[in-house]
This record gives sequence, structure tokens and C-alpha cells, in this order.
Amino acid sequence: MVPSRSLSSILALPALAFLSLSASALPHPRTASSTAALKLAVRINSHGTKNIAAADRARIQALQAGGSSSVDATNAVAMYTADIGVGSPATTLVLDTGSSFTWIGANKTYKQTTTSHDTGNQFWSVTYGDGIYATGEEYTDTVTLNPDLIISDQSIGVASSHSYLDGTDGVLGLGPVDLTVGIVSNGNEVATVMDNLYTQKIISSEVVLGVFFAPASSDDSGGELTFGGYDASKITGDISYVPITSIYPASMYWGIDQSISYGSTSILAETAGVVDTGSTFISIATDAFDKYQSATGATLDESTGLLQISPDQYNQLSSLYFTTGGVTYELTPNGQIWPRSLNTAIGGTTDAIYLVISSTDTPLVLAWIFERFYSVYDTTNSRVGFATTEYTHAMTN
Repeated sequence: MVPSRSLSSILALPALAFLSLSASALPHPRTASSTAALKLAVRINSHGTKNIAAADRARIQALQAGGSSSVDATNAVAMYTADIGVGSPATTLVLDTGSSFTWIGANKTYKQTTTSHDTGNQFWSVTYGDGIYATGEEYTDTVTLNPDLIISDQSIGVASSHSYLDGTDGVLGLGPVDLTVGIVSNGNEVATVMDNLYTQKIISSEVVLGVFFAPASSDDSGGELTFGGYDASKITGDISYVPITSIYPASMYWGIDQSISYGSTSILAETAGVVDTGSTFISIATDAFDKYQSATGATLDESTGLLQISPDQYNQLSSLYFTTGGVTYELTPNGQIWPRSLNTAIGGTTDAIYLVISSTDTPLVLAWIFERFYSVYDTTNSRVGFATTEYTHAMTN
């Protein structure tokens, strides 16, 4: 079976305290025309594996190889989901910027209606080591994101074989369309949900997506996707944009170039990385991770696969600084620790302090997720944007 180029993955979004902006962002108009929003919900997975860091590394290594991969949903601690209508009735899908193909059938039997059309094409995606993640047949059908966002003749995969998804029914792929090449048996590129929203004139801005995720440990119920632009009410500063990297394989995804410092000490020169909602932790190149571990004095906890520090070491923790596109983002000491209320969800002990910085086990790839930042994915201009939110400087963790 020929593997697809898609990083078809199960969304594993944790309650991380993410980056606080320490430099002025490039000014950008905070308006958007012809946009529509889709509300998200957060689902805490009670079946989380005790070593999610290892699952993240497997995903990143497959990404670096330019191949495709997916992580079983049992690896997820928190998943952001949305109720999507595919034909009838609505189904719950997890959201992934690291893949572009939308598929269903992991939890519910697909009911064909008058809007269903079997294309005759097979689809597939590949896991790291557990065999086929999802395989089945391609259909086109009406997809209802909300009453203002109804797409006709959208390509979807209907799974006949799949891995466990903890009550959700599939994946809504939000990555670049190039990732769909070869994912169905005719080998052609498959128009994504974002593509069809634009070509069917449902949104006026070509393939622009705004993403807001509230931390899973917050009182907020979830987040929001904004199609055709972004929601200015969710940001507290201007959006700063950075171009998609030219370095393969990060260039296939929402990849950007960035460097990292711990305090005033550089630990990683500028390197291509991926803004990836499918990775749970902040995974940095192995040499940078080794420098970070040495600087913090942390020890590796075998149960969780994460670095662990003492309260005294936490008090001495410096900020991490990520620089991309001429803007430096500060990850404060509070933002570097896993939310203690979720320690047991990753196999840890309730009073321990775990760090969310993990190693990729490679020299190159670096994966980012921005849960306390608003992010904008702009295919038209080949760039990713970030802005602060009300959660950026939150100290509860």
C-alpha cells in the first residue's frame, strides 16, 4: 500500500501555558471581511498513554522523513473537537492543522443520503508502528460546519478500518492542500474544506483560517475556528506574520524558521519547525534539549517521559525565548510546566513539576503549538501569524 504524504494525526492538544510576546509585533489591520466562526469543545481523554512524549517523537520523526503518520488517539490527553454535519446526522471530529484530508467513520456508521456520492477511490493513511490508522472509501457529500458554512460536494473519507478515537468520529484536516496528493487511489490532489469554502464563495478571503484554543485547564469551554479571516475580539495585540519556511520537509506543512534561547544563552540556531496542533509538547532538536536539561538541572522521569524539576529548581527557572520573523516570544517559567491538575492524565504524580519541553530525537525538526496564542494560517500569502490573547500571560497552571 502506497503511503500518503498527509500527516493524518489525532489532535493531542494539552493545557500548556504558551508564549508571552516580548517584542512589538508587526502592525496589521484587525479587521476581517466575510468571516464565519465554528465553536470548539475540549475533550479530556481518560485513556491517555503514560508516555505521550514518545508518541510526539514518533510523529515528528515521521514528519522529518517527509512521510506520513498518525498517532492513536489513546496518546492524546486533550483533543479539541467540533460537531460537523456530514450528510446527516452531525458527527464530532478532531481538528488538525498537520493534515489536510477529512475523514469520518471511527465511531458512527456513515449514512448515505441523496447528497452522498461514492467516487470509487480508496483512501489511506499510515501510522508509526500500529499498522493502518484509517482506510476506506472516498465519498463526496454536503459538509455543514455551521448554518453559515455549508459546503457541497466535499471530499471525505469513510473509514472501513481505523484506530481508536475515544468517542470522536474522525479528523477535520486543516493543513495545506499539497498534503492531499496521493492520499486517494487516483493520486490526485483533493480539495480541502478550506479550498471549497473559497471556491464555492462561502468565504471571500482565500484559504485563511484563524485558530483560538483556550487552555484545557482554564474555565473556558474550548475555542473557535474563524474561516476567511480571524476574530479580532480574541486577540489583545497585533498579528505578527512569518513566511512559510523553504526548508523541506517543514515546508510541506505550516513550517516556519525559528531560533531558541534559554535566558541569555542560545541553545538552538535558526532551524525549520512546524506549527502543529497534533503534538502535545514543545519538541525541540536533541542538542537544544540537552542544553536545556543541563541548564535547568532537570531529570528525566521514566513514567511520563518528561523532564521533572524540584520546587527550588522551578524558582530558578529562566524564560525560553523563541525568535521567528524578527519577533521574539517569551515562554515564561510558568509556561514551561505541565498543568499540575492534569499530572495524573499523563501518568505522573499529583505534586510533581513536569516540564513541557521534550526532545525530537533528531537534530533538525522542532514542533510548536500555540495554545495561549491566537494563530492565523494564510495559504494565499504563504505565512503564519500569531497574536496575544487573554491567556498569554495567565499565571494559573
